Amino acid sequence: MKDYSIVISGAAGQGVKTVEEMLVGILKMSGYHIFATKEYESRVRGGTNSTELRISSHRVAAYVQRIDILIPLSKAVFNHLNSRISKETVIFADPSNINSELIKNKNNTHEIPFNNIASEFGSKIYSNVVATGVIVGIFNANPIIAEKYLKERFQKKGEKIITQNILAFNKGFDLGTQMLKDKVIEINLEKNSEVENEILFNGNQAVALGAIAGGCNFISAYPMSPSTGVLQFLAANSNEFEIVVDQAEDEIAAINKTVAAWYAGARAIASTSGGGFALMTEGVSLAGIMESPLVIHIAQRPGPATGLPTRTAQEDLNLALYAGHGEFQRIIFAPGSIQQAFYLTQKAFNLADKFQVPVFVLTDQDFVDAYYNIPSLDISHLQIDKNIVETQDNYQRYKFTESGISPRGVPGFGTGLIRADSDEHDENGHITEDMEYIRPKMMEKRLFKRFDLIQAVAELPTIEGNLDNSVAFLCWGSNYHVVKEAIEKLNDQNISLVHFHQLYPLPAETKKLLQKPKKLVILENNATGQFANILKLHADISIPKEQQFLRYTGKPYSVEEITHIIKKEAN
Repeated sequence: MKDYSIVISGAAGQGVKTVEEMLVGILKMSGYHIFATKEYESRVRGGTNSTELRISSHRVAAYVQRIDILIPLSKAVFNHLNSRISKETVIFADPSNINSELIKNKNNTHEIPFNNIASEFGSKIYSNVVATGVIVGIFNANPIIAEKYLKERFQKKGEKIITQNILAFNKGFDLGTQMLKDKVIEINLEKNSEVENEILFNGNQAVALGAIAGGCNFISAYPMSPSTGVLQFLAANSNEFEIVVDQAEDEIAAINKTVAAWYAGARAIASTSGGGFALMTEGVSLAGIMESPLVIHIAQRPGPATGLPTRTAQEDLNLALYAGHGEFQRIIFAPGSIQQAFYLTQKAFNLADKFQVPVFVLTDQDFVDAYYNIPSLDISHLQIDKNIVETQDNYQRYKFTESGISPRGVPGFGTGLIRADSDEHDENGHITEDMEYIRPKMMEKRLFKRFDLIQAVAELPTIEGNLDNSVAFLCWGSNYHVVKEAIEKLNDQNISLVHFHQLYPLPAETKKLLQKPKKLVILENNATGQFANILKLHADISIPKEQQFLRYTGKPYSVEEITHIIKKEAN
């Protein structure tokens, strides 16, 4: 096998996340390519959560349905994962956690007394560390790396806790290596020493790092899953990068503080999820008439209302596109890879500053909670573009210009007066009700002239394969890697991939590009084909309903499911 899918599953509070965090670091540092994703219920204790790790000799970055190795931490796991467990699934489980009625192949089930072993070291709580040791052992990973990791992770809890964790891990490691020697399981993966020094982080961290690279020095957010990781990362690194971090009292305050920060000359981001952004829309409209730069990260999850707060969706595209009363321009990005999340977020700050419009970065739970390793990011070409002018006594904040971009000053930089308000205004920022001249001219520069400028620098979609007379599979945002892997597996020259990471404005070439394939198929994680509708409205590209595959369960697509769709549609 080229890669193995390992699933660790149990109730919230049993340490599933801890096992994931330990394994991704230890196995990556041992030379394996890693991908990890999780699914969890919206509760602090109980229920059934799981994490999937793909351990590979080549790059992997997508969710698969199959389970090669399962470690259940409770009996409920078997009901929860029944559809994914096959006769080939190898199960390592404590006897108390085995549901014999649901096991499809008892010969592949191996009882390991995780709880009893953990109790030898003081508590059953160490059973997840024993399980970690077993996995590290059967993959012949480096135990020294694991010991170092455990020392760092538990250093605040004292030497006794560190020692017990290391002893529990080593016991599991010995069991794993012995099973490998006894050929209970055979693992044949090549290690790559270059992987050891690669970067490993998730989507939220990539967005946060992109914000830092874009010169972000202010964040205001109210914690809301699955977006909270951006706030946490920037807060953890705020001293080093001189970032003011504001955990706002609510999302309304967060967006208004973000607009105010840009007004004062900061480079600011608001991070939230769909339900939180719903409260922010008036502030977005305020930024529209103020011609204020604005960067907003929305980590999508299924709605309406609270919906499924810990699941994934692509349901907030319409919300970002039409948010805010009145009409004004905006830019919408939806990264499909960790690298894109970094570079597009960095670019979002420059474009917001240059065009004085809101720029959205759309992610989702599937994207922001997933980890995988990548080579180091190239930051040599990145720069922070600032478009603030030093004002003079005759400064006009909303001056009519040929380009449609008014000179932007900030208080305290120059001698000019910086006016801003939510009413329609003249070039000086004075309230006006001149509907014959000023209002049309203001609308022209805020809406039409800016559209032309923004579209001229719009990002082209990522295209893989030859579009000419092919069956082209369209996707956006987090579906990039799963569709890409499925297409690569099929290795059919008549199949191509088109991934959009800029959703609005569409590049002017969109229609011409999408007229090349003989058939278009689109995959989205919403019920109404929101991006398909944008293609129809803004590029005159119509995709028949039977060629739109729309998922709205809260689950991500798997490689197997996409492969099945592609096989069916490509024939």
